[in-house]
Amino acid sequence: MLDMDGTILDLAFDNRVWKELVPARYSEVRGIPLETARDRLFAKYRAIQGQLEWYCLDHWSERLGFDVLALHREVREGIVYLPGAKAFLEALRRRDVQVLLVTNSHPDTLALKESAAGFSAYFDGTFCSHTLGYAKERQEFWQAMRDETGFDPASTLFVDDTEAVLASADKFGIRSLLTITRPDTTEPVRTDTRYAGIEGVSAML
Repeated sequence: MLDMDGTILDLAFDNRVWKELVPARYSEVRGIPLETARDRLFAKYRAIQGQLEWYCLDHWSERLGFDVLALHREVREGIVYLPGAKAFLEALRRRDVQVLLVTNSHPDTLALKESAAGFSAYFDGTFCSHTLGYAKERQEFWQAMRDETGFDPASTLFVDDTEAVLASADKFGIRSLLTITRPDTTEPVRTDTRYAGIEGVSAML
């Protein structure tokens, strides 16, 4: 099982959208200073981080008063693979192993990123938290995954860049866990990780 953003795709895209572009657009729409807009937005982010609404574009478009998906589309050229990730996926396709994409991404964002990067051909299935009804941080997500796929936690490797998600998978009993220590290529390698870490999935080649 592989996460999408920060595991196979460069998280720099999402960080730019949510930390720079959304605050700037919010500032314009509300007619408030950028710093004020950023402070208000980040408080809203923190209030629901890890919940399904946090990942929902419809929620944010309604709350903020502009089309957040359209903002993603404006900078879609930033949707790129992390270094070596595509080669890793190509190598997996040549092996007798089931590969599942497991993401908290909103279906509209997922569709946009698929159209930009074309990664679906490398996966045997794609599972989105919005479809299953729970974020990956919740135990109900993993139960729904097992009900749908019959996966065995003891023989599953799950790779993600979010510690809270890995902790949820760990609690569910998924034995093999890896965290990505450089999910955003514009930022340094993270060192404060609880789980075994690799800079990128290409390290598994």
